[in-house]
Amino acid sequence: MLPISDWVAEWAGIIQAGGYVLDLAAGSGRHTQFFAEAGYKVEAVDRDISRLSVLALHPSVHVFEYDLELGSWPYSNLSFDGIVVTNYLHRPLFPALIEALSPGGILIYETFAMGNERYGRPSNPEFLLHSGELLEIFQAPVRVLAFEDVYT
Repeated sequence: MLPISDWVAEWAGIIQAGGYVLDLAAGSGRHTQFFAEAGYKVEAVDRDISRLSVLALHPSVHVFEYDLELGSWPYSNLSFDGIVVTNYLHRPLFPALIEALSPGGILIYETFAMGNERYGRPSNPEFLLHSGELLEIFQAPVRVLAFEDVYT
């Protein structure tokens, strides 16, 4: 399993201790595992949960197989102290993410931006952020604590 993202590691500590975290498009579960081991209750959702089977046995993890791009938002009656999204972009979910944050909740979002097509995948503009796009979308009532738009 890959190590957790440096960006997630940097900001994870400000999520309410023992809170409820949504790992959106959880993939292999690297962030699900990190938060579960840190004492959080974690909801891991992905359209393919085959790599999450071991984590599904963890008492504080709930794994949910769901294609977020084909169905309606499945968490309309829940709120989360933290939402983690890495290497995934589906713009229609942005309003739902804002609604799903508890008061004082933390959204940690890390994904690819325009320019990444020079390095490989993803290269489809549908899956690449425009410069400053997240700042435009996540305005009040969301408070931005940190933002980076970098090339490595």
